[in-house]
Amino acid sequence: MKKKGTILTVAALSLLTLAGCGSQASSSNSSHKYAAKQELNWTESSELASSDLAQATDTLSFTVLQNTQEGLYRLNSKGTPANALATNTKVTNGGKTYTFNLRKDAKWSNGDPVTAKDFVYSWQRTLAPKTASQDAFYLYQVKNAEAVNKGKKSLSALGIKADGKYKLTVQLTKPVSYFKKLLAWPLFYPVNQNAVNKYGKKYGTSSATTVYNGPFRLTDWNGTGKTWTLAKNKTYWDKKAVHLTKINEQVTESTTTSYNLYNAKKTDETLLSGQQIKNNKNSKDFVKRLPTGSQRLDLNQKKVTAFKNANVRKAFSLAIDRSQLVNDVLQDGSVASKGFVPGGMGNNPKTGEAFNKEAYVKSGVSYDLKQAKSLLAKGLKQTGDKQLNVTLSVSDTDTNKQTAEFLQSALEKLPNVKVTIKTVPYVQLITQQNNGNYELTLAGWQSVFADPINFLDVFESDSSYNTTGWKNTEFDKLLDEAENQDGNQPATRWAKLVKAEKVLINDQGTIPLYQAAKSQLLRSNVKSIVYNGAGVPYDFKTTYIAK
Repeated sequence: MKKKGTILTVAALSLLTLAGCGSQASSSNSSHKYAAKQELNWTESSELASSDLAQATDTLSFTVLQNTQEGLYRLNSKGTPANALATNTKVTNGGKTYTFNLRKDAKWSNGDPVTAKDFVYSWQRTLAPKTASQDAFYLYQVKNAEAVNKGKKSLSALGIKADGKYKLTVQLTKPVSYFKKLLAWPLFYPVNQNAVNKYGKKYGTSSATTVYNGPFRLTDWNGTGKTWTLAKNKTYWDKKAVHLTKINEQVTESTTTSYNLYNAKKTDETLLSGQQIKNNKNSKDFVKRLPTGSQRLDLNQKKVTAFKNANVRKAFSLAIDRSQLVNDVLQDGSVASKGFVPGGMGNNPKTGEAFNKEAYVKSGVSYDLKQAKSLLAKGLKQTGDKQLNVTLSVSDTDTNKQTAEFLQSALEKLPNVKVTIKTVPYVQLITQQNNGNYELTLAGWQSVFADPINFLDVFESDSSYNTTGWKNTEFDKLLDEAENQDGNQPATRWAKLVKAEKVLINDQGTIPLYQAAKSQLLRSNVKSIVYNGAGVPYDFKTTYIAK
């Protein structure tokens, strides 16, 4: 999949589909015993960036969108797409034509019916050049999508058509095995055109300037605040399956704060770090999750010319002891990276070997300070630099600040290297990273579906998420062939993706650090959260509070 301009992403393609249809959910209701108060108190480590699916790039924004909007499918508890707005789907033309029949009882929170035209408008809007959506490339498997996004064809040329109010036809450029999973990701959800016309550029920038067709409505969010609420959506077609009346969200950058709130019974969940994990491992409320997200150190070659030198990049990587970082500093169950693509992103179709093990390049993630010093000296001699004074930009969360201080100490063991830490709010950091406004930065990536391409295409030359300036012709060629030539040859495609990862790491296009664990305390009476480690993590549609 060509990623011409892209978060996180994003990444590969294993989206989620949330809990099934209303009849299935309601049939089991009688067996549950619900608390009188169906209200969930939840913490987040960062602020909400956007409620506009065409502008969202981070996991939290997509989590809110998943819970406040509805698409053709939702992922169930097994990560399998299940019908949502689609009642049935017909795939023809060798896997390149999808015809969807839509349910006729779905409404927007403004009273409008949800129709096929809402999907057509949404996809066209995301791809319109003036929208400047970073994730538009995810739609490139749709016929003419890339040409539309680049302004070479009109919006009407896009391969999506409304055949009446409740029938939708989509034409693809090639068979895409994971297409239904993509359709369960909020980027592919519909958008209400009347609302966008009403609010203009303000659409999605606050809860009042957004309309909803999902289980919940976003309320009490002014676009920058550190609290908001997801309130049950009374116009949702499957509202009988929704038990929570509201979810109160509060941003706590520090786990110390959220942990204290949890112990004071002011929240039902908290992320844990370090000693907190050790103290709570035997608690009935302890939950350890290892999502397919990773943290890396990006070096901006456009800002620091010395980073164009591979020896300098490799020296920085070799100076970092990842095992010490995860075991002695983070202490949260995170795992030292074997490469850019983390564990859980797929297995060899012939041998069953995990991708991150098969594509492992030891030198790209090892610690060897002596060799690091040697390579740095060699690199600086080649670039003509006497010293490197660089700024490391990170978000203001506990984990990022701890990681930054560790990296500062590690990198300053290299002769003539000085690192200054710059801490900024998470939403501000995303903007700076998207604009390439950094020298060194801690960057994270969370997949939207479990396939290595969802990570690898971040570093394609023309990816909007690749702001480092690193480019490699062989890397681009391997990904292009894997997605556009070998779609029906799983083993051949897999081998090229493995080779591409090795090219990236051998050239140290980025410096992988760790796969981030999300250990938490979650009250044992909070039931039926649908969690997906390879996509949008939390779906609260069927969640309830037990007695």
